[in-house]
Amino acid sequence: MKIAEDIRACRLCADRFAATETRHAPRPVLRAQPGARLMVAGQAPGMRVHQSGLPFDDPSGDRLRDWLGIDRETFYDVTRVAIVPMAFCFPGYRKGSDLPPPPICARTWRAPLLDALGPVPLTLLVGGHAQSWHLKTRNVTDTVARWRDYLPGILPLPHPSWRNTAWLKRNPWFEAELVPALRARVAEVMR
Repeated sequence: MKIAEDIRACRLCADRFAATETRHAPRPVLRAQPGARLMVAGQAPGMRVHQSGLPFDDPSGDRLRDWLGIDRETFYDVTRVAIVPMAFCFPGYRKGSDLPPPPICARTWRAPLLDALGPVPLTLLVGGHAQSWHLKTRNVTDTVARWRDYLPGILPLPHPSWRNTAWLKRNPWFEAELVPALRARVAEVMR
């Protein structure tokens, strides 16, 4: 897919990344092909994904796959699952914390990539940046709590990072109600 090749060659943020604590070069990470049944719209790769080149190749990915009820092989089957974050490169660190995804990435690449992918039966909006872009919402808890409003085509999720473990404990309805519905919807679209 030409747009995926163009994204992988992107160097729009080279100067920005060189100025971070990690002083790294861009390495766009995505998996996308028309015909996918499920699209995972995440935020941006972390350092481990930057190094491996495989999206969600970290504990967050393990938790996400558990929520979805699918194995690694299915998750990384590009004919079935598109993984297209809001920013394709690791944004770097500032004072030891991940920087937010640079908005220029989504402004430049999101619309043409989604057009090239065509319709996808289910889109998972993982985290606030994806939810803000796609749904124009601002509060992850409120957005995820209203998950039924977005079905059947969209499901908003919190980010599966270990940093959200406290959020999961404060919101037990997520694992009790949303996760079973998520697994059922994923199984349905993946048939």
